[in-house]
Amino acid sequence: MPLPAHAVILSFEGPDRYASIGGLATRVTHLSRALGAAGVKAELFFVGDPSSVPVEDFAPNVTLHRWSQWLSAQFPRSCYDGEDAKIRDWESSLPQFVIDEIVAPAAAAGKRVLIIAEEWQTANVAIAIDRIARARGLRRDFTLMWNANNTYGWDRVDWGALQAAATVSAVSKYMKFELASRHVPALVIPNGIDERLLDGPDPELVADARRAFGNRPTLIKVGRFDPDKNWLQAIDALAVLQTYGIDARLIVRGGRESYGDVVLGRAHDHGLRVERMDYDGSDGRRIIEELGKGRAPVVHCRAFLDEPTLFALYAAADAVLANSGKEPFGLVGLEVMAAGGIAVTGATGEEYAEPFVNAIVCDTSDGRELATYLRALLTDPQLGARMRAEGQQTATKYTWPHSVASLERKVAYIEAIAVS
Repeated sequence: MPLPAHAVILSFEGPDRYASIGGLATRVTHLSRALGAAGVKAELFFVGDPSSVPVEDFAPNVTLHRWSQWLSAQFPRSCYDGEDAKIRDWESSLPQFVIDEIVAPAAAAGKRVLIIAEEWQTANVAIAIDRIARARGLRRDFTLMWNANNTYGWDRVDWGALQAAATVSAVSKYMKFELASRHVPALVIPNGIDERLLDGPDPELVADARRAFGNRPTLIKVGRFDPDKNWLQAIDALAVLQTYGIDARLIVRGGRESYGDVVLGRAHDHGLRVERMDYDGSDGRRIIEELGKGRAPVVHCRAFLDEPTLFALYAAADAVLANSGKEPFGLVGLEVMAAGGIAVTGATGEEYAEPFVNAIVCDTSDGRELATYLRALLTDPQLGARMRAEGQQTATKYTWPHSVASLERKVAYIEAIAVS
């Protein structure tokens, strides 16, 4: 059974820089594109840039809706700035709009709609959509799903009401078991990566990065400054590598979170000098050049890394530390693999990662474990070459068309049990 002709995705994050905070933005952006490419009319509602147009044609069959812009103008830092106010606005305004402007017209035309609400901020939105639709006699005209990408905010979810309103899904078996601990059954629909990533990063940018890094072992870690990301393990491992006589450099790109002070403080505790890169513009070649000039063991990058620059750095580095202690899925690891890089992951949601086959996998948060594995990698070029090749092969199995095919089968199941 094919997917419904019309799909609606509800997510605080989205493709704008204002709303591009983490993996959720990547997920919903590429999922909407993949649905559009599959012939589904996809509409992505998110908390977008307040200075951009409210409605925008984004890709073939894909329309962006920047919701709550009046609040975003008051809270200009990011989509999560003023989060509670934005949640209240979504709960009061979005359900009626979705029913009136999307579900009802589709039903009148004899078409079904697929609605996917993402993360805890949209749980009450999904509940309200279900309630309004039942009152209007429209509930059988759409499939409603609520998807879990993380455990944040789960203490604020009315799980009983949510399960009565929507089918719950998760991005990995790890997240399925997290939900099961709250007695919430879930369907697993894995994330994917954009097929374009399989073409690899810009070879000229990769060459620039390799020249900039020279022969010095270079590690990269990009993500929010959050304890779950195992930043301290990365710093501790770097210190251990120094005792092995390996003069490695760690390039860090975190956010504005206060935990960054803890991370950089740990480096100082180890006697590792931290050098902040002064350039904070967006020119990829300039960023790469400046990073290569960093002589300290820890180079703190504050510049915005766009995808071409980021993926070139992934390919050129000796390893990319995506070593989270709790990772619901691990898109970064797959993106590193697609770029031809070597991903270091944790051992939670990254079910695609095979230790020393296509990735380095850490079972603990001990810096000595990570350092031991990195030393093996840095002293065995053949191991690195094999892992890069295997990683690229793995990435081909986790593209969005594969994920959309899985979604299609799960939606068929949901619809089958709805009419049984």
